[in-house]
Formats: sequence, structure tokens, C-alpha cells
Amino acid sequence: MQSIGVNRMNWREQAVSSHYQTAVAIRDELRQGHVAEAAIGIEELIDALSRSERRALRSQLIRLMKHVLKWLAQPDQRSRSWAGSIRSARREIRDIQEETPSLTDDVIRSMWAACLEAARDEALTEMNQETDLPDLSWQDVFETNYRV
Repeated sequence: MQSIGVNRMNWREQAVSSHYQTAVAIRDELRQGHVAEAAIGIEELIDALSRSERRALRSQLIRLMKHVLKWLAQPDQRSRSWAGSIRSARREIRDIQEETPSLTDDVIRSMWAACLEAARDEALTEMNQETDLPDLSWQDVFETNYRV
């Protein structure tokens, strides 16, 4: 593959569109002795990977919160599927945190309010009813054992 000889803005676009292709382009820049250009590409790739992991964490937190909200708001509709989804989302969050140690519990706390708002919207849409949804504590989301 021939070097794409990109400038900083193009590195950002490349890193957003394909992590693999960005890594290949960085390798090619290094092979051609363009260390400074490759360093820019590496920085953009690191930033893109970090954003990707944060999005995955946010998505799983919203999914988890949504199912906890539905569990609390609709006790007559609780199912093994909901309990399984809660356990699965918790496991996914733990896996993300293990793979990306910078995504600590403090990072989760920093995105809590925005994720809870999104989870409320999704839960209300799925429940197809207007109801008051409770605030969620850390214990509600990560520690309570939900079983049918």
C-alpha cells in the first residue's frame, strides 16, 4: 500500500473512518522515514480509539440504566430476559473497563446524568406509557441483584 501522505486534518478523518487503515498508513509513513507524519497519525488514532471506547461504555450504561428503570417501573412485566440484559450490560461494562483502564468508575459518574436522561427517554418509548421514573443510584445500577 502506498503512503497516503496526509496532513493533520486528513489523519483525523482517516482515524475516524477506519482504525485499521489508519494503522496501515502509519506503518507506511514509518517505512518511508516520515516519523513526524506518523507521530501525528498515531496521536489521531489514539484519540479515535479512546472516543470509540467511551461511546461503547456510554451505550452499555444507557442500556443497563434503561433495563433497571423498566424493572423498577413495571414490576408486573419483569422477566428473565430483562434480568439477563442487566447482567449482560454489567459484564460488558466490566469488560470495557478491563480493556481500557482509563475508563474508571469516575468516568462513569461523569457521564451518569446524560446517560440517565437518554435511558429515561428510551425506557419511556419502549414502555409506551407516561410514568414517573425514579432516579437511579450506583447501587441500583451496579449492585442490586435483579432476579425473577
